[in-house]
Amino acid sequence: MTRSSRRLVSFVAAATVATTLAACGGGDSGGGGGGGGSEENEASDVGITEDSIKLGAHYPLTGVAAPGYSEIPTGVQAYFDYVNANGGVNGRQIEFVYRDDAYNPTNTSQVVNQLVLEDEVFALMSGLGTPTHNAVTDFLNSEGVPDLFVSSGSRLWDDVEEKPYTFGWQPDYEIEAKIIGQYVAENFPDAKVGLFLQADDLGEDGAAGARRYLEDQIVAEETYVPGNTDVRPQISALQAAGADLVLGFNVPSYTALSQLTALQLGYRPQWFYSNIGSDPQLVGSLLARFSEGQVSDASLLDGVLTTEYIPTVDQPDNPWIQLFQRVWDESGQEGELTNYRVYGMSQAYTMVQALQSAGQNPTRDDLVAAVEQAGSEWEGPGFAPFRYSEDRHAGYSGMSVSRIVGEGSEDLTPVLVTDNGDAEIEEYDGQAATPPENGIPDEEPVN
Repeated sequence: MTRSSRRLVSFVAAATVATTLAACGGGDSGGGGGGGGSEENEASDVGITEDSIKLGAHYPLTGVAAPGYSEIPTGVQAYFDYVNANGGVNGRQIEFVYRDDAYNPTNTSQVVNQLVLEDEVFALMSGLGTPTHNAVTDFLNSEGVPDLFVSSGSRLWDDVEEKPYTFGWQPDYEIEAKIIGQYVAENFPDAKVGLFLQADDLGEDGAAGARRYLEDQIVAEETYVPGNTDVRPQISALQAAGADLVLGFNVPSYTALSQLTALQLGYRPQWFYSNIGSDPQLVGSLLARFSEGQVSDASLLDGVLTTEYIPTVDQPDNPWIQLFQRVWDESGQEGELTNYRVYGMSQAYTMVQALQSAGQNPTRDDLVAAVEQAGSEWEGPGFAPFRYSEDRHAGYSGMSVSRIVGEGSEDLTPVLVTDNGDAEIEEYDGQAATPPENGIPDEEPVN
């Protein structure tokens, strides 16, 4: 769908809403459907009433991908509940409807159809997974539904011409791999590098970014197919090739499997896992489960290198973690604050910024325009700025390199920022943001 197509969808949607309002006697309040022009709240589009905004999402609440990822919506919900308790957004309460797709694209199509056609959400946010979410982007864009802040580092979400309603959120896998590749080239110039890759865009983008800096150092590249839990052939091949530093672009379960397999083989390279696969708490629990208790914690990860782009729970003095801890405690939900819940709260914070920037009575297109026009200036828990504009729908622009120590980490670099392709990697010269005193953003409408 091109930008002109989006305008056509917007016109049809706006005409439908206007007709509905007129039929209900709602057309006499003035102010129209744009941002910030009306003195009173109106039902300005699908999923918005005078006192509520309905948002939707899909996650793997059950199945093999549920560990860790199923905690993300509890963090989103906790932050929205906090905002609602403090007046909501423009006097509207946020209603968050999320459904289980068990990380199955067929299920994702079904639940997203339900969210759009039956639940009639205003927008989707935080939909998790590349194969799962890619199954619904055509539908969402054809329906003109804002598809914000996808929980995946794929570059698929930054496609303004074909997916004008879809936006990424986290740093994409290519820029992360570039930062990893440069760090290894500068700090391990004599290393023989092996690649352990998931056989999809995660692995493909990771390899592409790393090879920009490590082409002459890479001695082996091994891929695994998600669902096949026997990675002994891949780890054995890396060992046979003499790789003494392995870059893993994989999900958490395969971090645990690769560590256990390497332990069995007596293989001890320096490991460097991408952010998506390196949460010590989750990987530690997976190690214990997969080893049937022979490995009881995350100690195998001590010294492993990784990346970070938002604060983590091992930083109790960080003001964002202090805010999110307070929000979590007030939510009354079971369990403790985890990095996955911090991820969800961080996305929810960005979503509130988007809703505020869209104005008092926004349409779906107002929301998209707000992210494009204001998103690059938003300050929040992320270490680097977003790359949002009318021409880009890419998420965070950078991250730092860190080393895992116990269930925490220590920084090895400042925040580094870059973009896709040949863009240089530079040290970010901005200041870390701190949360507002009340913990809620206060963005001005773009219109």
